[in-house]
Amino acid sequence: MAKPAADRILVNRAPVLTLWAAVVAARLGFDRDEALTMGRVVAGLNAYAKGKALGIFHPRPKELEEKRKALAAGEALTVSLLGRAVPCVRTPEGLRAVSKGKPVAPASVERYLEAKFGEALGAAERAMRELAAAFDPDDLAAHGFALYEQFRPEVPPGTKGWGARGVLDLAKLGALAPRPLRAR
Repeated sequence: MAKPAADRILVNRAPVLTLWAAVVAARLGFDRDEALTMGRVVAGLNAYAKGKALGIFHPRPKELEEKRKALAAGEALTVSLLGRAVPCVRTPEGLRAVSKGKPVAPASVERYLEAKFGEALGAAERAMRELAAAFDPDDLAAHGFALYEQFRPEVPPGTKGWGARGVLDLAKLGALAPRPLRAR
């Protein structure tokens, strides 16, 4: 579990990517539950489907609501988020990302993030939301993963294995925002 400290959180990369992808999806216009499920799937994908594959939807704020409304119950859509092709389906509750053939439950993603970040979740999410808000949605869509690569936790040298924890420095996120911050 993450240990809260002023601006430094000990956590592995998967929950950081999950949270960042959810924050980016929300900034692009998806509601919180939709964004959480997409964040979870982005972090879980091991291979990126070719970005030019048929059916990939690159969300733009103006097109998003139109596309979402046109999607019938049970109909599938693939959303490009942080360089990953995220399969989604329209459920009675709204759009949900799909993992292993089933829609992801937003509550399960919330529990996952709470378990991994502990008391530091609020601070991490605020820092990520501030960073995302500092960018135009189209720019964020294009450069969101590159931003993640600049602030993701550093894994200590000599540490091996999936899930190794490193330090997420929240001050680093603030430093990545373009200056001056523009109101969005």
